Amino acid sequence: MRPADGSDVTGQLLDEQITYYRALAREYSDHRLPFSGGDEVITALDEFRPTGSVLELACGPGTWTGRLLRHATEVTAVDSSPEMLAHAADRHGTDRVRYVRSDIFDFMPNRRYDVVFFGFWISHVPEELFDSFWTLVADCLNPGGRVFFVDDGYRTPDELVDGDDSPVVRRRTNDGTAYRAVKVPHEPAELQRRLTDLGWRITVTATSTGPFYWGAGGRG
Repeated sequence: MRPADGSDVTGQLLDEQITYYRALAREYSDHRLPFSGGDEVITALDEFRPTGSVLELACGPGTWTGRLLRHATEVTAVDSSPEMLAHAADRHGTDRVRYVRSDIFDFMPNRRYDVVFFGFWISHVPEELFDSFWTLVADCLNPGGRVFFVDDGYRTPDELVDGDDSPVVRRRTNDGTAYRAVKVPHEPAELQRRLTDLGWRITVTATSTGPFYWGAGGRG
C-alpha cells in the first residue's frame, strides 16, 4: 500500500508522521482537543458493541483499547511506534491484547477479525492511499465483519503552513520541534459517499457539538 519508492514525497511525509507520533508518545495526553462531543462517540461505540475478535489499527497509547475490551474477546493492537505500544501495554496488559509493531501502510494481516476499529486515523491517510487502505480493511474482516472509526476534521490556522487546501499540517511537540503530518479534514457526508462508492455500507455521523464524527457499518 505504501508508495514503493521511499524517496518520493508521500513516502517522506509518512516517515515524518511516524517520527512525530513516536516523539509524541510521552506527551500524547497534552495534545487532546479541548472540545465536547466525545461522550457521544463513546456512547455510539458501546451501542455498536465491538464483540468477538477486534483489530485496532493505529492504537496509539491505548486510549481506545480499554473501551474495546469492554466488549471484545480479544484485541490485536497495531501501531508503528514502539513507544506508543509500550504505553498501551502498560495500561492494558497482555492477557487479551496482542501488540504488533507495523507501519499501517505496510501491515499484512495473517488472519481475519470480526471488527476493525481505528480512532483518529482516517484523517492521517493520504488521499492517494485512501482506496488501498480500505482494501486492507476489507482484507482484515471476516465475512459479515464490521467497522467502527472515530476522527475529527479540526486543523488550526497555525498548522496550515501550505494553506487550507493542503492535506499537510505542521505540528510541534512540547519542546518546539516541528513535524509534518497528514490531516485530511473529511466532511462526514462526503466521507460516507466515498465509502459507498467503494462498496461499503457505513454511516458516518457528526457529533452534535465539537469537531468529531464516527463511522459504523460493514461491506455493502
